[in-house]
Amino acid sequence: MSVPAADSARHDPYAALRIPDFRRYISARICLTLATRIQGLVIGWQIFKLTNDPLALGLIGLAEAVPSIGVSLYAGHLADSVKRKNIIVATVASLLLCAVVLALLATPAGLQLLTRDALSTLPLYAVIFVSGIARGFLGPAAFSFMPQLLPDRENLANAITWNSTTWQAASVLGPAIGGYLIAHLGVGNAYAVAAGLLGLALLQFAGVASRPLPVTEEVRPDLKTSVLSGIRFIWSNQLILAALSLDLFAVLFGGAVALLPIFAADILKVGATGFGHLEAAPAVGSVLMAVMLTYFPLRRHAGRKLLWAVAGFGAATICFALSSNFWLSLFLLFLTGVFDSVSVIVRSTLLHTFTPEHMKGRVSAVNNIFIGSSNEIGSFESGTMARLLGVVPSVIFGGTMTLVVVALTALRADKLRHLDMTPEKKSAA
Repeated sequence: MSVPAADSARHDPYAALRIPDFRRYISARICLTLATRIQGLVIGWQIFKLTNDPLALGLIGLAEAVPSIGVSLYAGHLADSVKRKNIIVATVASLLLCAVVLALLATPAGLQLLTRDALSTLPLYAVIFVSGIARGFLGPAAFSFMPQLLPDRENLANAITWNSTTWQAASVLGPAIGGYLIAHLGVGNAYAVAAGLLGLALLQFAGVASRPLPVTEEVRPDLKTSVLSGIRFIWSNQLILAALSLDLFAVLFGGAVALLPIFAADILKVGATGFGHLEAAPAVGSVLMAVMLTYFPLRRHAGRKLLWAVAGFGAATICFALSSNFWLSLFLLFLTGVFDSVSVIVRSTLLHTFTPEHMKGRVSAVNNIFIGSSNEIGSFESGTMARLLGVVPSVIFGGTMTLVVVALTALRADKLRHLDMTPEKKSAA
C-alpha cells in the first residue's frame, strides 16, 4: 500500500522552515519541550531522593497520564470546535503556573513541607496531576494547529519531519541541562529555569497568527458523537490502528526511562550529571535519525522497516538492562532513540496524511491516549514491575514483551507489513 505525497518540496529540506509562522511555532515548541524535559527529570530525581522507592517513580507517570487520558476525547472535540491557538496559549500558561509552584515547593519552606511525613510528596503529585490535564488539552490543539500554518500540503511531510526533529533535539538538551542544573545549582533553580523557558514559549505561541477552524461541509455533530468520532475513525482504518497499537504496546512494555534514576544512582553509580546524560541518550539517537530522514525520507518498504525498528528497540532495551558499563548503557539508550524515531515519523505521517483537517483534533486526542499517555502508563508499569521483580528483571521483561508485540503485529497486520510510502507517480496528462 502506498501513501500519496507531493514531490515538489522534497528537494528542499528547509522548505517548511522558510514559512515564518511555522518557524515561530517550532521555536516555541523547542522552548516548551526543553522546559518539560528539564522539569520531568528534576521531579523524578527529587521524588526518588525523597522516597528512595521505584514505585514512587512509576506513580509520577500515573499521576500525569490519568488526567491526560481523562480529558483527551473532550480535548479533541474542543480542538475541532474552538480556535486552536487559544487552547495552546491557555494550556502553556497553565504549565507555566505549575512550574512556578514546583519552584516554590523547592524553597526551604517548601522542602520542610515535603519532608514532614510519608505523605508529604502529595503536593508534587498534585502539580503533576494538574499539568497532566493541561497536556491533555495541549496535544490535540498543537497537533491540529501545525498543518494550518502551512500554505499548502506540499510541505506537510517536510514539516512533520522538522516538527519531530526539533522536538527530539530539545529532548536531547533538556535532560543534559536538567542534570547539570541539579548537580550545580540545585533543584529549585532547575525548576526556575523551566519556568523561564515556559514563559518564552508562551510569548512565542502568542506571536503566531491565529487561524480559523477548517471548513467542512459536514453538519457539526452533537458532543457525544463528536467525542467518539475520533475513535471510530481510527478503528475503521486498519493501517493507522496497527501502527498506533504497535507503538502503544512497545512503549508500554519497553520503556526503561522511568527507572533511570535507579540505574544512575545504584547500578551505574554516575550521579545526577550521569543521570542527565542517560536521559538524553535516547533523544540524541532520535534527533540524529530524524535529521537523516529529513534528507533521506523513509519511503520504500516503510512498514517492514517500522517493524524491524520496534524490534530493535526491544532488543536494545534488554541489552541495556544487562549492562553494568556506563558507556555501553549510553550507547544502548542511544539505539533505542534511533529505532523510536522511525516509529514516531511513520505514525505522524500516517495520521496527518489520512486524517481530514476538520477531524485532526479528535483523531489526535485518540493518538494521545494510545501513545502520549502510554509513556506515563509505561512508567507506572516499570515502577510496579521493578517493585515485584527487581529493577533489571523488570526491564528485561519489558523488552521481551516488546519483541512479542512486534511478532504478533507482523503476523496479523499485513497492511502495515506491506506499507510503502513511495510517492505515487503522477499520471501523464
